[in-house]
Amino acid sequence: MAMTEAEMRERKEYAKKAGWKIFAIWLVLSLIGVALVLYVWGPHMPPGDMTTSAASQQFDFKVLTAMVVPVLLMVWVYGAWSLINFHATKTDRGDGIPLRGNRRVQGIWYVASAALVLFLAGFGTYELINGNGVGSGEGPSPIWKPTAKHMLVVQVIAQQWRFTYRWPQFGGMETTSIDLPANTTIQFDVTSLDVIHDFWAYQLGVKADANPDVNNVAYTTTSNQLGRFTVRCDELCGIWHGAMYNYGHVVSKSAFYTWASNMEAQNASVTKLLPPFATTYTPSYSGAGGGYYPSYDPNGHAVTY
Repeated sequence: MAMTEAEMRERKEYAKKAGWKIFAIWLVLSLIGVALVLYVWGPHMPPGDMTTSAASQQFDFKVLTAMVVPVLLMVWVYGAWSLINFHATKTDRGDGIPLRGNRRVQGIWYVASAALVLFLAGFGTYELINGNGVGSGEGPSPIWKPTAKHMLVVQVIAQQWRFTYRWPQFGGMETTSIDLPANTTIQFDVTSLDVIHDFWAYQLGVKADANPDVNNVAYTTTSNQLGRFTVRCDELCGIWHGAMYNYGHVVSKSAFYTWASNMEAQNASVTKLLPPFATTYTPSYSGAGGGYYPSYDPNGHAVTY
């Protein structure tokens, strides 16, 4: 049975009022949700704020999550309202409201979508520039460099299946562990001796592919927050990829220079046997080529075939 004009007007008026109620509920919940994201959950989001790049990434996550919350709540609120109020009753045999489109709603949708996309494009570009690449590898010729006059250079050498580190400012020594000084700008030169790996210092907000014969540079600046960080390979690199990880520490400057000086002295006899420091090395220098652990994983566990 077709609706009369009076019934159609009544339903349209009801839908209009329902729309404003939905909007009011959505607005209140969105304000609460955004506040919770920014001020309650946000400070605990990964990867933390141990470095400038990590803090920048945490800020980005907070902004993106805060933008997602209103969209998600609109879907939930409208869906819940529709289930409760817009479902047909057993006695309702009338036709639905004949909708032909709403230019106002469509216009708001187009403008909001365009504004959101343009904002994200500008925001992402600014964050990359402001954060000197925000901890990502920029290749051998970085586009954005820190303005710090003095930087600590750490070369990350990936190989199946471990990371080692060379320190050109400390005689070119190579270590299997990594300590970094607080409040210092770090330049990571990341390379590989065999296959493609990925250097991911999680809490530092640093992630750069380790490619053979390529120097992939990433920057970050440590804060005054001391503590341990995790280093993992984030590129499938062979059978023991999952065991390719170690831990580093951000320590005070005095503790770092004591550690580095002691390691330089202890490794002096070995350092002179290494090839001269360079941005990349060929596998022939180290013999790396897989098979370094034929019957044991990098943590020393026997393998049974």
